[in-house]
Amino acid sequence: MKSILVTGCAGFIGSNFVPYFLEKYPEYRLINLDLLTYAGSLENLTEVADDPRHEFVRGDIRNRELLEYLFDKYDIRGVIHFAAESHVDNSIRNPGIFVETNVNGTFTLLDVAYKKWMEKPFHYREGYEGCRFHHISTDEVYGTLGETGLFTEETPYAPNSPYSASKASSDMIVRSYVETYGMDAVITNCSNNYGPKQHDEKLIPTIIRNALAGNPIPIYGDGLNIRDWLYVLDHCKGIDLVYHTGKKGETYNIGGRNERTNLQIVDRICTLLDEKVPRDGGSYKDLVTFVEDRAGHDRRYAIDATKIENELGWRADENFDTGIVKTVDWYLKKYR
Repeated sequence: MKSILVTGCAGFIGSNFVPYFLEKYPEYRLINLDLLTYAGSLENLTEVADDPRHEFVRGDIRNRELLEYLFDKYDIRGVIHFAAESHVDNSIRNPGIFVETNVNGTFTLLDVAYKKWMEKPFHYREGYEGCRFHHISTDEVYGTLGETGLFTEETPYAPNSPYSASKASSDMIVRSYVETYGMDAVITNCSNNYGPKQHDEKLIPTIIRNALAGNPIPIYGDGLNIRDWLYVLDHCKGIDLVYHTGKKGETYNIGGRNERTNLQIVDRICTLLDEKVPRDGGSYKDLVTFVEDRAGHDRRYAIDATKIENELGWRADENFDTGIVKTVDWYLKKYR
């Protein structure tokens, strides 16, 4: 049974990935390393709590001694690296932890994998030739777009927040291990994910939670910032494809082709809530409140997913209209 180290999988995307991956690949064992900061919870992993092919380890990706122990104990043959500090607002308030986790943590994990799998640059140890490091990143490394255009894999990096700068830095470190050491690594940059298990601090859970509580629904600035929205399970399927069939050293952008303004997001969610759990005294839309825009707020993100679609055959199964219904239904069960 092949052991793969997955990091940060008590969080949003990783906790959706683990059940999907274990069900699809009975020959794999997943060693799930997560520090269980505020953004991670074992409650996200209840589906796999009794699966003997999933082993949870609480720990920090910056802990080299722990990583070396895990690589030795489980004979790790692959890494899928989700672990990251990810909330932009938090990065503005406390940028240091983002550098520590996203940059230094990624470096430590990458360096331990290199030294365990490879004898020297461009020479894998016998039996370890198939080992791969998959780094999960974000479209925010590309900065912001105008009214037209899309991010491609060739778009120059131009991060605008401490969060996106830390992720851009970690991407560059991964790239350096491919170019300098010949390590088999791939990078995926995704657009905004949504779906079950997302942390309460994010936009869509915040809209639903505040609406149900009758509290103001805060929208930054004029609400016209645009994001490309990707249903989390579609992202997981894209990661699966890239990990197994992506070309060494390549980057693949994964996006949903679902551009929406924040106002469109809140309007659609409030419409669904009005239908599913009508509010006494009016529409949930009456709760929308505009608040001061945050510093460095990128205006528009949009990903061109042509490369992964054409080269690997990936397609998103959900459009925003179908995905948001599933998402709202999940949060209704959580918040009511």
